[in-house]
Amino acid sequence: MATIVATVTITTGMAAAPARGMAAGDAAARVEAYLDGIRDEPGRLREFTLDLPKGADIHAHLSGSVPTRGLLGSAMRDGLCVDTTSFVASAPPCHAGQRPARDAATDGSFGDDVVRAWSMQGFTPGAESGHDHFFATFGKFGAAAAHKGEMLAVVASRAAAENEFAVEAMLSRQSGAIGELAKKVGYDPDPARLRDRLLAGGAMAAIVKAARADADADLKEMRATLGCGKNGADPGCELPVRFVLQVTRTSAPEVVFAQMLLAFELAEADERYAGLNLVAPEDDKVALRDYRLHMRMLGYLRGLYSKAHISLHAGELAPGIAPAGDLRFHIGEAVRTGKAERIGHGVDIAGEDGSAGLLAEMAGKHVLVEIALTSNCQILKVCGDRHPFAAYRKAGVPVTLVTDDAGIEHTDLSGEYERAITSYGLRYADVKTMARAALDHGFLQGRGLWRAPDDYVPVPECAGTPLGGATPPAACKALLKASPKARAEWNQEAAFTRFEDRYDG
Repeated sequence: MATIVATVTITTGMAAAPARGMAAGDAAARVEAYLDGIRDEPGRLREFTLDLPKGADIHAHLSGSVPTRGLLGSAMRDGLCVDTTSFVASAPPCHAGQRPARDAATDGSFGDDVVRAWSMQGFTPGAESGHDHFFATFGKFGAAAAHKGEMLAVVASRAAAENEFAVEAMLSRQSGAIGELAKKVGYDPDPARLRDRLLAGGAMAAIVKAARADADADLKEMRATLGCGKNGADPGCELPVRFVLQVTRTSAPEVVFAQMLLAFELAEADERYAGLNLVAPEDDKVALRDYRLHMRMLGYLRGLYSKAHISLHAGELAPGIAPAGDLRFHIGEAVRTGKAERIGHGVDIAGEDGSAGLLAEMAGKHVLVEIALTSNCQILKVCGDRHPFAAYRKAGVPVTLVTDDAGIEHTDLSGEYERAITSYGLRYADVKTMARAALDHGFLQGRGLWRAPDDYVPVPECAGTPLGGATPPAACKALLKASPKARAEWNQEAAFTRFEDRYDG
């Protein structure tokens, strides 16, 4: 496979694209024909989706995104212990019922057992459901996920190899400190008073400062691991990285609000912190009890802060997993009250009150749905025709494909595109639109390359010139220099040009 590298510089902010000997429409038509000819050839389809310029995996929890064997390697290197029954990793010394993680180096059976416990590899539903197994993995390997910079390096390297142009990583920051502050302050049902109390005295400002220092350290470690700035540096060095702060929806209300507030404060102070998302099982009893409260909290904070983006796990539910009543309002509440710009999963849309109207509203507001086909099939048993993927597309709701999560699910973004093409008969024009949508709705800052959301007509500054070309007009060049989002999209268009030249028949 020929790896496409996104080259971004502060001077030009663009990647050069070769001259084309045919109209763009002709090339795209030939790629359509090529795809039709390889749909039933897994090897060639895999090569095609690997080479496809995919934008970004915009729904990825950092600790769940790295290969499970890599986490096990970290556990071995750090001298961690693994419980032989629960397979929970913990700090040494090892006690009765535990084994050193390093035993996996000499006992392959033990290593395989750990990998199965920490991921969906080889999982067969039985007494434990796919839903429960997936969510339990985070608690099992948590102690092995301490090296965020190294994990970021793995994710960025793979993203570049898969022809992505940005990294969005969901992670938690300063959880202990924010929990202590929330406990000290206590809960107040008035969000304005609660915010004032959390901000008083400088404790929140200190946590923001510490979280920014965490980002500095992690990115420094990532760049060192990738050899950035040296000859032979990994292509992942060139990708912009943005953090989406995780808010644990199963926590006490004051902790949830404090975590939300931290995310909004961080986004105002540091462009690397681009947004927030609520994580943990949506069907947890606390998450269900407080769902509407959480949406009101977000709506309140959205009214005070302008920079943080909001993407929400909403509708990651199915009959039998949550009470029937909760399948009727979660997505609508996320869009209308929680001000979500993107929805993760959205599997239960058909059961929402006024589903048709909600779909139209999401289309009109350009609320994108992050479609996780493998995850939804494994966790919720919602696969194939049971999945609302086609319904969202028919309603004009923007969608893109995501992994959630590549490490745990043993998939990758290219595999999600393969699955979508084979399961839903997608055309090249369809996958190109979804790949563009990942950056269009991504949380990189700045004006985008497109005139309006989801129309993929270039802004006036860049109209009339080959997108991704080496010599954009001055106004377009200025936009690319000023805007991380426009640069990433320009690089993707350059890659589409190369891709279509390669696969035009």
